[in-house]
Amino acid sequence: WLHLFRTPPSSVLPGAVFAVRSSAAMERVGRISKHVTVGVDAQPLSANATAVAESPIMAKLKGKIAALAKERVALKAELLKAGETKIQDVTVEMCINGARSMMTMVTETSDLDAAKGIAYRGMSLFECNKVLPKAPGGECALPEAAFWLLLTGEVPTDDEVKALTAELHTRSGVPQNVITTLNSLPKDTHPMTQLSIAMLALQKDSKFAAKYNEGMKKGEYWEVALEDCLDLVAKMPVVATAIYRRTFKEGVAGPAYNSKLDWAGNYAEMLGVNSSEEFKECTRLYLMLHADHEGGNVSAHTSHLVGSALSDPYYSWAAGLCGLAGPLHGLANQECLGWLLEVQKELGNQKPTKEFIVDYVEKTLKKGKVVPGFGHAVLRQPDPRYMLEREFALKHCKDDPLFH
Repeated sequence: WLHLFRTPPSSVLPGAVFAVRSSAAMERVGRISKHVTVGVDAQPLSANATAVAESPIMAKLKGKIAALAKERVALKAELLKAGETKIQDVTVEMCINGARSMMTMVTETSDLDAAKGIAYRGMSLFECNKVLPKAPGGECALPEAAFWLLLTGEVPTDDEVKALTAELHTRSGVPQNVITTLNSLPKDTHPMTQLSIAMLALQKDSKFAAKYNEGMKKGEYWEVALEDCLDLVAKMPVVATAIYRRTFKEGVAGPAYNSKLDWAGNYAEMLGVNSSEEFKECTRLYLMLHADHEGGNVSAHTSHLVGSALSDPYYSWAAGLCGLAGPLHGLANQECLGWLLEVQKELGNQKPTKEFIVDYVEKTLKKGKVVPGFGHAVLRQPDPRYMLEREFALKHCKDDPLFH
């Protein structure tokens, strides 16, 4: 902390100026020192940690996470007793190839198995889609339910999911300055760029940043970070809809926010693509399947890395989005669809044949290009996400030319 006091001696500064600078330095030291106390038995946050009185569902959610946190503290202490245990050998190839196959992180929320695909808290995606609560009359698990499972390790009840959805609706308001920031960007700015900018524009309202500046114990970090995360999840559909409408619909407003719908159903409706229940179900399924992807992929790892510096969730999420935007990560979805549209254009009115596809793929590869969407760094079996989406497509859009 000595650098805080490296002001010129009073002999070369007017006394008043020196006093002000010294006072500011001492105030800064005092604020920083509040973070030194690291007791794990931190008291609950004061009422001003959130803008409104805490809802019953938030109290319940925090209670479950707090119980898990105590277990994890004990587990960590137990594991550290074997802290010198060797896990694996590290080779030069592993280092050169980006830490591939190196076991260097612990991620509890989900796991990626080469044969079984992604599992949420030990449950396969097939199982998740079967047992997690659904919208009335729906067949696809709700993303909010997956979120609860990831946070608590428990399958939520219908009532818990409804209450969590209602909580998200109360947090969905987006400040006008964020929309103004988006509208200042050229409309041909890539949607992912717009989204990351919007996340940073929201950062000034970070509850974690505000509480950290006030001073809080380490044991309180997770609780205020959770507040930011829920705010982000709640506002994301509104921001994403604004980006979609200004980029692809000439800025014409779509359907209004509908708090009577679930989180994903409302997002699907606001997009204004169509008002069918099938589109809402498709959106629910897609977002549930992509709720988590262990900790080693680019976007998740980036978010964890940035967060490890105690950057608030807005910074972390924006950084993760920038990683997600790469063609070898999230942008592969766009690249894959673009490639399929090119194939469809080449086909014209012809029906696709094996010979045509083989020839087209060979031409693509000879040009030094790749066939996007094929191949995975870990999976050696069909991706369960694909299988569940294929099952949905066979039922609802089997005649779509882009599908069959």
